[in-house]
Amino acid sequence: MKWAVATLIGLCLCNPATAREEFLFPAPGGEVERLTIEASADLAAMEPLIRDFQQVEPNITIHYADSLTNEVFAAAMEACTSNTSFADIVISSSVDHIARLTNDGCAQRHDSALTPRVPAWANWRDEAFGFSFEPAVIVYNTELVPPDDIPLTRNALVELLRTKPEIYDGKIGTYDITRSGIGYLFAFFDAQQSSVFGRLLEGFGRAQAVLEPTTGGILDRVESGELLIGYNMLGSYAYGRLRAGAPIGIVLPHDFTIVLSRAALIPTHAENRAVAGRFLDYLLGERGQAVAASSSFFFGFDRPPPQGVIAADEAGGATFYRPIVLSPALLITLDQSKRTRFLAEWNDAMARGEEN
Repeated sequence: MKWAVATLIGLCLCNPATAREEFLFPAPGGEVERLTIEASADLAAMEPLIRDFQQVEPNITIHYADSLTNEVFAAAMEACTSNTSFADIVISSSVDHIARLTNDGCAQRHDSALTPRVPAWANWRDEAFGFSFEPAVIVYNTELVPPDDIPLTRNALVELLRTKPEIYDGKIGTYDITRSGIGYLFAFFDAQQSSVFGRLLEGFGRAQAVLEPTTGGILDRVESGELLIGYNMLGSYAYGRLRAGAPIGIVLPHDFTIVLSRAALIPTHAENRAVAGRFLDYLLGERGQAVAASSSFFFGFDRPPPQGVIAADEAGGATFYRPIVLSPALLITLDQSKRTRFLAEWNDAMARGEEN
């Protein structure tokens, strides 16, 4: 990655799990306005959108910060409750966090000609908007996993781990849901939707699954061959690696594929409300969506999966998409008693694997 315009201005490591990177994109036409974005979204995905937006708005300098989902949520909630400015736009893949912020009055309403076009499942009260279409996928190393072992469904993955421990023990990775908001959300939704989730969780424990707080961490290990398979990875990040030449294969699970729409909101105390609204409209509009499809998130609301992705039918379209709806129903994932119980089951399964 070349940093000709985007300048790395800071990196704070409180510990390896709380990395926060900040980047500055100076206004190409000279600064008149400034936009501050706090997000959980890799720079590789957001940079094409930021740069193209600055082609439309050349007098806007953009300060972009990328953190883990849990860190973004905690900081946004703290700013909301203390009535202080945090950012002009908040972006997160943990849409349950976005739902909580919206429910708690931490977002401003945004009305424009574009907002009615957002699918109903990705729009909550015209305050929080999904702007991407991101499936949770299974990834595998194409050089090390034979075709017969490629798991096309959750049940197939369970059976693979059960029947070939000599190959796959210690060689499968997924999110550490105790540290990753998006990982927790995917696992929680999985448990609600899949009849084999319990067996899958047991399989992860028995196979001593490697846990990471980010998709990138798992993809690094799959790409290097240290791991053979990654589960519930963000498809956009995986496809970015594939397109760059990494030996990574991608499966949209054929039983069903969870889809989230990375969401954005304008905080109540945003200092640059008008600029934030223009950037949000760019993300939702045809130009932003086209850049997202070609350079950032690759999958789209109304298009088949990109070439090279194993979908659920020969035509390349996934028949069994199940979107995570941006709605008050997401608040159940943050219920403290349910969260405690769910994490206890997860940790118990992982601990049993370590004992074997």
